[in-house]
Order: sequence, then C-alpha cells, then structure tokens
Amino acid sequence: MRTGNRVHDLRVLSVIMKGLVDEHLPRLLSIKRRLDNGEKLSDWNIVYLEKSFIEARRIEALLERNPEYRVLMARLLHLYREITERALENERK
Repeated sequence: MRTGNRVHDLRVLSVIMKGLVDEHLPRLLSIKRRLDNGEKLSDWNIVYLEKSFIEARRIEALLERNPEYRVLMARLLHLYREITERALENERK
C-alpha cells in the first residue's frame, strides 16, 4: 500500500474508532445489559443494530488493508452476536 493511502486509511480508522469508543460501544453495552435483564429489543434498537451491520460491511475493505484492526473488529462482531442471541432468547420467553 502506498504511504498516502496508508495515511488516509489511518485517518479514517481513527474517526471510526472514536465513534466506536464514544458512541457505539456504550450503546451496544447498554443494549446488552437490558437484554441480560430479560428485556426485549425495542424497534429503535433493532434499526440501530441493522444500520451498524451495514456500516460494518462498508468498512470491510478498509479492515482487510489494515489487519491490525481485525482482532478488535472480531471482538465487536462477537458482541453483536451475543446481543442477537440474547434478543432471540428473550423473544422466545
């Protein structure tokens, strides 16, 4: 990868990581806590999760070019999976 592209990728990743830390991760953890307490997903949370999945797909190529972020993204995807599984369990109750 050319240096200019690498710098651009790192800038974009920096913005993505800031959004993850400041907004997405706290919200995901809040959703997970509510689900762990037996609540069901609200319509708003379902829309939020759907948009988050779409966004994750949009940055897939960026992550392929920057493998040092793969572990972090794998952990985030694991959190999404936990949320989805718990939401399904709660819906069945």
